[in-house]
Amino acid sequence: MANFSKSQVPQFSVEVYQNEFLPEGGREVNAIVTVTSTGGGTTGGIPLADAAPAYGAGQGPGAAVVLMVDCSGSMDYPPTKMRNARDATAAAIDTLREGTQFAVVAGTHVAKDVYPGNGGLAVADARTKAQAKEALRKLSAGGGTAIGTWLRLADRLLNSADVSIRHGILLTDGRNEHESPEDLRAALDSCAGRFTCDARGVGTDWEVKEVTGIAAALLGTADIVADPAGLAADFTHMMENAMGKEVADVALRLWTPVGVEIRFVKQVAPTVADLTARRTEANARAGDYPTGSWGDESRDYHVCVLVPEAGIGQEMLAARVSLILPDPSGAGTPQTLSQGLVRAVWTDDVVASTSINPQVAHYTGQAELAQVIQQGLDARKSGDFDGATAKLGRAVQLASASGNQDTAKLLSKVVDVVDAATGTVRLKAKVAEADEMTLETRSTKTVRVKK
Repeated sequence: MANFSKSQVPQFSVEVYQNEFLPEGGREVNAIVTVTSTGGGTTGGIPLADAAPAYGAGQGPGAAVVLMVDCSGSMDYPPTKMRNARDATAAAIDTLREGTQFAVVAGTHVAKDVYPGNGGLAVADARTKAQAKEALRKLSAGGGTAIGTWLRLADRLLNSADVSIRHGILLTDGRNEHESPEDLRAALDSCAGRFTCDARGVGTDWEVKEVTGIAAALLGTADIVADPAGLAADFTHMMENAMGKEVADVALRLWTPVGVEIRFVKQVAPTVADLTARRTEANARAGDYPTGSWGDESRDYHVCVLVPEAGIGQEMLAARVSLILPDPSGAGTPQTLSQGLVRAVWTDDVVASTSINPQVAHYTGQAELAQVIQQGLDARKSGDFDGATAKLGRAVQLASASGNQDTAKLLSKVVDVVDAATGTVRLKAKVAEADEMTLETRSTKTVRVKK
């Protein structure tokens, strides 16, 4: 465990759920790793403004947030959309913790620092919050959309702050039409690991894969706000979550013995996110997977490795999972916050070797649920209605079996459910665009194992 002072409160724990028993010749080992951080956000009764977060050498305490508001011409259709965006951003500013550094960026085909407007960040207090809200009132819609420029400006602003938590909130209502997909990808690559970002699409004229791609690359959340009137509540909730983050840049480190291959590492709760390709090598036998910033929360990860074949009665350590807080300078020793072990034991007990751990089974199903929803919606858009019916039927079956009621409700707006248990469905003849986009945007949200 990390050596936090009393005011630094966040404590991490790692629990490993698996069936370690393999049949003779068995190689695949699956484990669900539950990571829990306690004390973040509430800081054990200490006021947030007075609490020192855990951070590495070279980082200062505190947080910095940049709000990126779409001000492209489409935000004027209807005119209430721009007004709702201004009001939502003002509500988020009101939620800022005193002392948090912040800025507001107006995004069109270029990015403009509209507050404080000096190429830096303001420090949140009653005066600066009032000034920022006054600057918001002057925002108007006009121009195109080039989200990569917004992110790059946010990165420059956030990088000027000596803080441990750097976070962005991005709102868009349209497609990223004024820069190439390659430009946006390059911007995301340059910002990844430097700050986290929540992304929201308002209305129904934006591209789901763009918004979810931004959130995935920057380890944030993505969602749809189909009715602009809901923006203020959503922005307030997002900022409250951002203000609850106490520890940044936590990595999941996976150490494996010689001969063990890593198949994948995925976050599986509260959302599905494949981290496998985001590994950075820590040493010859270990690699780090980014998890972003943490407050008072718990997340689940699915680790799958292939071990060398072994005989009955043999056992081995298949992997060691550690939570690491890196030294940002790269010079010091990273802090190990907590760790857990993944084991492999070969047995001739058929019952033991063939039983599937409930957590592993559940999250394998949740990952498949996210996948078949995406495949079903893609098939529907391409006119493959038989394929769409089959995939979305399987999604209904998985959502029902796992108790994922929120996803089941979203699916019922796209298909008529004949029999949830068997996945028998009919595609609806007419589907509201907002309902289809909501299902696609929220398809990766999971539920935890039923107790």
